[in-house]
Amino acid sequence: QVQVVESGGGLVQAGGSLRLSCVASGFTFSSYHMSWYRQAPGKERELVARITSTSTRTEYADSVKDRFTISRDNRKNTAYLQMNSLKPEDTAVYHCYAESISLSSSAWGQGTQVTVSS
Repeated sequence: QVQVVESGGGLVQAGGSLRLSCVASGFTFSSYHMSWYRQAPGKERELVARITSTSTRTEYADSVKDRFTISRDNRKNTAYLQMNSLKPEDTAVYHCYAESISLSSSAWGQGTQVTVSS
C-alpha cells in the first residue's frame, strides 16, 4: 500500500522557520517524484515544490522561491521541505504527494498544518 505521512507542522511567528518531513512506505521511494502542495482556507490546492526521483531537478512556486528548499533522502524514504522566512500568507495545510516515474501510481498524505502569526 502506497502511503506517505507528513509531520513537522506547527505555529511559528513571521520570519521563523519550519522543516516538514514526509515519510513514505509501501513503495520503492527512489522511483517516485515527490511534491509538496498546500491549501489555505477558501483557496485551491497549489503546488509548492517538486523534486524528481533522483534529486536531479527541483521546481518551486514563485511565492516560495529563495525561501523554501525541497530535498529528499532515498536511504530514509523521506522527503523534506525546509521553510525559512515564513510569512502569514504561508499559512495552510501542507500535503505531501508521491507520483511514480511511470505515472501509474500516486499517493497523497493527510497533511500537516502550518500557521504563521504576524
